Amino acid sequence: MSHALKIRVAPWALLIVAAAWGLAFVVMKDPIEKQNVNSFLFTRFALAVLVMIAIKPKVLTLITREIALKGFLAGLFLGSGYIFQTLGLKVVGAAITGFVTGLYVVATPLIAWIVLRHRINVFTWICVAIATGGLALLSLNGWSVGTGEFLVLVSAIAFGAHIVALGQWSNGLDTYAMTIVQLATCALLTGAISVGQGYKAPVNTSGWLVVVYTAVACTAVAFLVQTWSQAHISPTIVAVILTTEVVFSALFALIFTDETLTIQKSLGGVLIIVAMIAIVIKGEEKVDSTHGN
Repeated sequence: MSHALKIRVAPWALLIVAAAWGLAFVVMKDPIEKQNVNSFLFTRFALAVLVMIAIKPKVLTLITREIALKGFLAGLFLGSGYIFQTLGLKVVGAAITGFVTGLYVVATPLIAWIVLRHRINVFTWICVAIATGGLALLSLNGWSVGTGEFLVLVSAIAFGAHIVALGQWSNGLDTYAMTIVQLATCALLTGAISVGQGYKAPVNTSGWLVVVYTAVACTAVAFLVQTWSQAHISPTIVAVILTTEVVFSALFALIFTDETLTIQKSLGGVLIIVAMIAIVIKGEEKVDSTHGN
């Protein structure tokens, strides 16, 4: 597969990941009520690592010192994002949490600009603004600033840092090995917290099925795709595409639950999709102008 083709395939692979994560919000609702969040996350990440190792046992021999270090650091950002998001969710509602977490679409280019001195053009900032506005319309029902919002904001920064770290480090490294190290780090973080809180296993078959789905589709496969994709497209494009997770979440909630979709939420979803398509098309135009002849 040529580099130009990989650049075209990567955004759509990420869109599938966003859809899987959107569905996870719906199917996780019941199990999370019966099992504490960190226990659920630990079970999810640990199972994902075991599945990936079982599929490709020799991958452990591919974990070099560089992959171990970079994967561990990226995993710290990712795991911290989940932990702070969970802490904030205990204080504020899901709508505020969803909006503030979605601010990683703003945090990503800012971190890349501040830390890596990446130049962000005006068009990209417009897409970021549109996506952020869409997230607000889709998720926001009232606003207050407090401890909970601050904790979720920290999670958004951590998720943005994870995206930037992958964009900087994933190119040239073994994707499979890099993903396993990241997920193992997340399992270590959430496992330590869940043990301190008193670990609880899923209470029934339905709970285990959700764990398997989130571990395999939403974790092992999803982060494998993200790690591979970020070797070929920019962190900002990745962030904008992944904001469609909120759109898919609303769509699946509408289909599978009794939740209704208001005009405000519909407009928010449309804005996010417009931002995603615009930034992807613009990226493809750049590929055509570079490789077209």
